[in-house]
Amino acid sequence: MSTDAILLCILLVFTLAGFVSGILRYDLVALCSLLAAVLLGLVPSQQAFAGFGHPAVITVAAVLVISRAFFQSGLVDVLAGLATRAGSSTTLQLLSLTTAVALMSAFMNNVGALALMMPVALKMAKEHGIASSRLLMPLAFGSLLGGLTTLIGTPPNIIVASYWGSISDEAFGLFSFTPVGLAIAVVCILFVALVGWRLLPERKGQVSAEERFEIESYMGELRVEEKSKAINQTLQQLKAEIEGAPPILAVVRNERRTSAHRFRGPLKAGDILLVEGETDEIETLANKAELAIGFAKEEKDEDEAAAADDKDSDAAEEKDTLNLAEAVVMAHSRLTGRSVAQLRLLERYGLNLIAVARQGQRLKGRLRDVRFRHGDVLLLEGNEENLAEQLPELGCLPLADRELKLGKPRKLLLSTLLFGTAIAGILSGWLSAPVALVACAALMILTRVLDLRSAYAGIDLPVIVLLGSMIPVGQALETTGGAAWLAGQLLELGANWPAIVTLGVLLLLTMFLSDIINNAAAAVLMVPISISLANGLEANPQPFLMAVAIGASCAFLTPIGHQSNTLVMGPGGYRFSDYWKLGLPVQIVVFAVALPMLVWVWPIY
Repeated sequence: MSTDAILLCILLVFTLAGFVSGILRYDLVALCSLLAAVLLGLVPSQQAFAGFGHPAVITVAAVLVISRAFFQSGLVDVLAGLATRAGSSTTLQLLSLTTAVALMSAFMNNVGALALMMPVALKMAKEHGIASSRLLMPLAFGSLLGGLTTLIGTPPNIIVASYWGSISDEAFGLFSFTPVGLAIAVVCILFVALVGWRLLPERKGQVSAEERFEIESYMGELRVEEKSKAINQTLQQLKAEIEGAPPILAVVRNERRTSAHRFRGPLKAGDILLVEGETDEIETLANKAELAIGFAKEEKDEDEAAAADDKDSDAAEEKDTLNLAEAVVMAHSRLTGRSVAQLRLLERYGLNLIAVARQGQRLKGRLRDVRFRHGDVLLLEGNEENLAEQLPELGCLPLADRELKLGKPRKLLLSTLLFGTAIAGILSGWLSAPVALVACAALMILTRVLDLRSAYAGIDLPVIVLLGSMIPVGQALETTGGAAWLAGQLLELGANWPAIVTLGVLLLLTMFLSDIINNAAAAVLMVPISISLANGLEANPQPFLMAVAIGASCAFLTPIGHQSNTLVMGPGGYRFSDYWKLGLPVQIVVFAVALPMLVWVWPIY
């Protein structure tokens, strides 16, 4: 084993540790790994950033843009609408939900497909009285399974196809992954819908904001009196002055309620503050601002009472509705790692943070000190326009009931036609997948199916940076001899094993690696090792590459293996240990189906 190979293996150990620890985001870990490889002389400096122009990176970016176009055209809502007709049977609901999300994931980003279907699943759970914990994890797994079925379904497939095309005269086509991937997806979806969902915990109270956060239990009313310190202060000044103050939802003045984000000007005697928080937080605000708890009970004569009654209907019309919304913090949200104080949610975005739930449990303590994590469920208050515009801008997925729409007929027709033409170009061999998909994305922008800003917003930059950084490192694993050495150790360990057993071990190792690091990174690292294994056995490399593609997309054991798993953790109220309860049986089913299918479709010799 050469010195360069030893250095690279040591670097990869630190890289894997960085991925697993989560101290730094995975794209930054990958970039640091690339720079270290260049400084150590393992990757030539002139080739350091060649990975960003790799066909796999370009293809992934194009697929992400096309996914955004599908969403805006309303194409995916057709599938979502069909899923809502499943009836009251949990099995039928799971079959419809997982099938719909798998079909979407075959041709678009699987996290995007999941984000579209999650509100539908939550609505189903609420309407039929089912714990959302029984629906959301199967839905996330369905998004992963659907990606197995086509070349563009998931980044590992694209990486494997690009690598194979670079070392051989053959190429994996758009549907080369379908025979094995479809068999796995069908069997696993049936298993989850018929049996698997029963292995999940049934956690009630996870289907609505009111149940999840127990809002009524934390509401309070504070009255501004003549001698209160709060007089002549704005809400922002009051919150800044009193550390640990609970969120103020609204101000009632002259029987008219105004949401906090709309209230302007100083407070006056007689104003009522509607607050939401822990009892001690409310008492702290009352004591420090010298506010009275509750409305004043005043005697009214008959004339005053009659006048009040006459004004009731008018006042009711004038009341400002409190719009509460739940949203999940996505993996690449600008909220991640930052606190309310740093973000200034109310001042900048007009959103009032009411509560935060993490892993199904409401966080206690001071909201201003909470640092958001991806997967957190936020309860926010604001007007409808702000909620609709700012949540996507902040990288949050709204969990409110989503109204299904058919989109604009022109966009629906054009997006389908353009994508169909791109697929035809790939299948005919006239265009390569990267060229056809980039052309499709460009035409979607030119024909106004998608605007340019939305197209760039749809590109998941952390994934692009991860791929662009890790591809040169993966290539160095091969050029330094590190992949051959690792494959040799595995071959020596299983010297008397049949080749199919070695193939099975490769599949299991890739699955395990994908459970703890990003699936694209797992594929980049395992591809050169799979080729070295095949060469050592003098076998057909295709089943070994396909085993890596399957294993890298089957991260079912942990919430950190894939963004889809993380996304459902908060809304489903899952704990870390819940994932293996369903994930382990699913991975066993995947292995049992994949291994014989691989050697049948792609013979080892």
